[in-house]
Amino acid sequence: MHKSMLRRLLVVDLFDEFSPLLSEIQNAGWAVDLCSLDEAFDRQAEVGLIRLGPCLDTGGELLRRRPMQWIAALPPDTSLDGSLGLFVGEWCFDFHSLPFDRQRLLLSLGHALGMAALRRAEQVDAGDELLGNAPCMRELRKLLGKLGPTDSPVLIRGESGTGKELVAHALHRLSRRAAQAFVAINCGAIPEQLIQSELFGHEKGAFTGAHQRKVGRIESAHGGTLFLDEIGDLPLDLQANLLRFLQEGQIERVGGNQPIQVNVRVLAATHIDLEQAVERGRFREDLYYRLNVLQVHTSPLRERLEDVPALARHFAQLYADEVGRRPRTFSEEALRAMGEYAWPGNVRELANRVRRGLVLAEGRQIEAPDLGFCGACGPTSLDYSLESYRLQAEKQALSDVLRQYSANLSRAARALGVSRPTFYRLLNKHGIR
Repeated sequence: MHKSMLRRLLVVDLFDEFSPLLSEIQNAGWAVDLCSLDEAFDRQAEVGLIRLGPCLDTGGELLRRRPMQWIAALPPDTSLDGSLGLFVGEWCFDFHSLPFDRQRLLLSLGHALGMAALRRAEQVDAGDELLGNAPCMRELRKLLGKLGPTDSPVLIRGESGTGKELVAHALHRLSRRAAQAFVAINCGAIPEQLIQSELFGHEKGAFTGAHQRKVGRIESAHGGTLFLDEIGDLPLDLQANLLRFLQEGQIERVGGNQPIQVNVRVLAATHIDLEQAVERGRFREDLYYRLNVLQVHTSPLRERLEDVPALARHFAQLYADEVGRRPRTFSEEALRAMGEYAWPGNVRELANRVRRGLVLAEGRQIEAPDLGFCGACGPTSLDYSLESYRLQAEKQALSDVLRQYSANLSRAARALGVSRPTFYRLLNKHGIR
């Protein structure tokens, strides 16, 4: 029998109740594995049958950690009011009151196996970070296969939320440095007065508060890969220091005078137009050419809408444990709404909407309203609460200041009267950039 057609049944803590049925279930084509609750954590099966009672401590942990189609066996006259009923509704495909009704149990097992097959067909390989079968994604993976083994700098360009850091991780994983460190730093999320120390490190006593030597991010990446995210936000004076490091392969810690040799591969990412920033004198032309040896472009999600269902299923699997619920499928209406939406926040917005949907879903499927859509008509209409208007005003202010200071986020933050880290948190909060 083909592996995909195996009927594996895990029976947990039901030796006496299930033994009279064993031969009949095996004759129906099931490979039955009877075990104790403690042993069940290491067993594999498509369908599970487990005794549950009012105390869900260990049994509940098993169902959360071993995702399969579970059928609960409950003592006679068990009440499903309260926490037990909520748990069975969330984590179990079906339930039976003991003693078993043979015919009903066989039907239930068959239906559970069918659902297991459907779920297996929908699963996405969570280990593949760059998911998608759109032509642009196939070309991207092909390009990364060529660029990964080289040691040349790579400039990764694309809108915010399109997976630039995932591309950087993939390049590192495909390189000869894969066993060494991957060190990432967001050049725009660190206060200007700290970024030099973060990048280059400092010696003890170099400045007030420098109580001990600090190894910087560049030095800690020695032998591996250094990823400079939002490189366009790096202040001009530090651009000169970075250029010197790229040319000479050595750094000096703040407050030090001894050169330190550092061997890293440099990857950089940006969402801004660096050529325009060079023209305006906000980014060094010589640094631009040092970083832009090889280039990768990440496509916005609106250009690969055919990948949305697979990505949504991936995030439903990924975030199920985080929200404490089992992975859910998506209704046809939800899939249609996602397929007709422009996704201004790209994959990051999709991930956040799926996380929201997992929390809000009341049935077995995530519906369009759970994702923040009104059916297939797009995002739900705004409510009239003061909080809603405050959030609208906040997002509008961010959009306005970004149009004015798109190439200088430090000035944008100052115009709003907030620190640069706060400015970045607001951008992430509203899915902007």
